[in-house]
Amino acid sequence: MTISGKAKLAGVMGWPIGHSRSPRLHGYWLERYGIDGAYVPLAVPPDRIEQAIRALPALGFRGCNVTVPHKETAYRTVDRLDATARRMGAVNTIVVGEDGALEGRNTDGFGFIENLKSGAPGWKASDGPALVIGAGGAARAVVASLLDEGAPRVWLVNRTRARADELAADIGNSDGVGAIETADWVSRETLLEGVALVVNTTTQGMAGQPPLELDLRALPGSAVVTDIVYTPLMTPLLTAAQARGNRVVDGVGMLLHQARPGFAAWFGREPEVTEGLKAAVLQG
Repeated sequence: MTISGKAKLAGVMGWPIGHSRSPRLHGYWLERYGIDGAYVPLAVPPDRIEQAIRALPALGFRGCNVTVPHKETAYRTVDRLDATARRMGAVNTIVVGEDGALEGRNTDGFGFIENLKSGAPGWKASDGPALVIGAGGAARAVVASLLDEGAPRVWLVNRTRARADELAADIGNSDGVGAIETADWVSRETLLEGVALVVNTTTQGMAGQPPLELDLRALPGSAVVTDIVYTPLMTPLLTAAQARGNRVVDGVGMLLHQARPGFAAWFGREPEVTEGLKAAVLQG
């Protein structure tokens, strides 16, 4: 499609950025909805990220996404934060306001929950306890969103328990509903008994990485299993869960759904996540 001098501009900042699928994702929506706009990859080294973020209004950008390793720096650089970003301590979406001020948002938790609701119709966080594996940035978004959605308890396990304890202390729960409990790594399979959801937030199972070591024999047949990894789409964990009859949800939907709020803010159209979008993003 033709881009005019009035095109709405947005992009994604990261270092490196060549691996990002966000330009393909947003480009698909721009084409589908016939929007005069562009979404571009912005390779910004860590020592220039604050300068780059501050330049967004001057360059006419409506905002941008922020990916590794810049999410925490973006959190410290923007003018104001929404409640979710403040709780996460990280920003993945920046919106330039009418006054030129930079608002930092975090849509990772939104993307995670929307992906589960779409991939496992009828799923509710209140169905029962969840087991979250890993304690990195993704786990922070997953745990917080599960508590906010009404999970009665979230078990958090990580190879280094101290990191899980730190995450649990940071997140807590603002309205007092639900609880985070940490456990030793060796307890992960025992905790499967009675959970309604299992979430792998680690890179184990990603192409080129060893699979997640998790024997699912104690997992209830009604439980949902999801993995934030989407290369491959069906990780060893999801394959094993599906083989025993559990519902599984792959990780690419989290990427697709977390992009919706930013696109709506920058380009003025609420986009849809479709099979065509999924195929386009996974292509190549």
